[in-house]
Amino acid sequence: MGSPQTHRPTASVWFLTASLVLGGTSAGWAQETSSGPSGESTTIAAQSPPPTKPSFEVYGFAMLDMGHNFKQIDPNWYDTLRITRLPKVANEFGADNSTFAGVRQSRLGFRSTTPTTAGDLKTIFEFELFGTGVDEGQTTFRLRHAWGELGAFGAGQYWSPFSDPDVYPNTLEYWGPTGIPWYRNVQLRYTPIHSDSSNLMIALARPGASGDQGVYASRIELQGIKPRFPAPDLAAAYKYSGGWGYVRTAGILRKIKWDDTLDDAFDLSGDATGWGWNVSSNLKHGEGDVLRMQFTVGQGVQNEMNDSPIDIGIQNNLSNPVTPVVGKAIPIVAYAIFLDHQFGQKFSSSIGYSAQDNDNTDQQAPDAFRVGKYALGNLLYYPVPGVMVGGELQWGRRENFSDGFQSDGFKVQFSFKYNFSWKLGGQ
Repeated sequence: MGSPQTHRPTASVWFLTASLVLGGTSAGWAQETSSGPSGESTTIAAQSPPPTKPSFEVYGFAMLDMGHNFKQIDPNWYDTLRITRLPKVANEFGADNSTFAGVRQSRLGFRSTTPTTAGDLKTIFEFELFGTGVDEGQTTFRLRHAWGELGAFGAGQYWSPFSDPDVYPNTLEYWGPTGIPWYRNVQLRYTPIHSDSSNLMIALARPGASGDQGVYASRIELQGIKPRFPAPDLAAAYKYSGGWGYVRTAGILRKIKWDDTLDDAFDLSGDATGWGWNVSSNLKHGEGDVLRMQFTVGQGVQNEMNDSPIDIGIQNNLSNPVTPVVGKAIPIVAYAIFLDHQFGQKFSSSIGYSAQDNDNTDQQAPDAFRVGKYALGNLLYYPVPGVMVGGELQWGRRENFSDGFQSDGFKVQFSFKYNFSWKLGGQ
């Protein structure tokens, strides 16, 4: 089994950014929801009447995060509580207790709407400063969205249909709950149904997965394994909404292959099918409470999940001398439940818990990630429109595959957020 590389949204995208300029200016499209400190947006189909003339908006926010980590975490993730980046052995990252500060959540975006004879042309182009991948640990521009829609068709980089942005709680911590589907991917999307009560979307998306060679990682026989994705991922979602909230279900199907390029006595080529099913909901109570819930099950879809580990693990197949080891899609079960509560016009609070459990293959390393748990509680204050000040307590736990080790994270974080927006055109 090889080591396919996860294709995260920091890669280049096949979206013509010129449409942002030609598209004029956008006011009502991609309305921000209350979920997440950075205002994660749901599907961009307009919730308000379409504009009668072109519109353009520049928007974003400056955000400072400061706090104290009472335990330890990978230094590249100092201002998050990424469960997979907690220590997998005792004192892996030194001693406990460290203070952090940063502005990596700050964001800049542009969106536009242009009426055409085929419907409204809508675009969004958005960056933040949170480095990942080769830029992890850095404060640097990172692409979030590069997306366009015309009628029922959309193309570019945006939320995967398998993800539900509206289930994300109103948290200060950047990375957020472990194990929820949370992925921005390059895709071609078709939305045949879109109304106030129903939404159906289907997408062909950029494939990607990661592999773990486990206890055999140092074997030269595995060094010639190359990943291959013969077809795009197929993802779809349906959402039913009402005054009470909504319920949403989503699925994904993918094919993962790896090829043995070494000329030796072994043939370690193989393939696996990844699939996932996700159901989520927001339930409203009065004017101030929203209960956000999600349950996910699948295998080989970890790269679609928030802070999940490897998609493909290695296991013994010793009865076959030509293929003594094989790759297997790792099963995962995850869930999340969070309550957002509004106290009048000036205060809000969120509290909740999430967890994921991965069914590791038999030859993954004893210290491989298996279980993640995450909880938070916060209090946020909005002194004037566009300004937020808040504090949050965060706890998380990592449990290893088979060596019995577990590590906890415990943090306090204070954040200061200042929004800006400038619009031209529209109604």
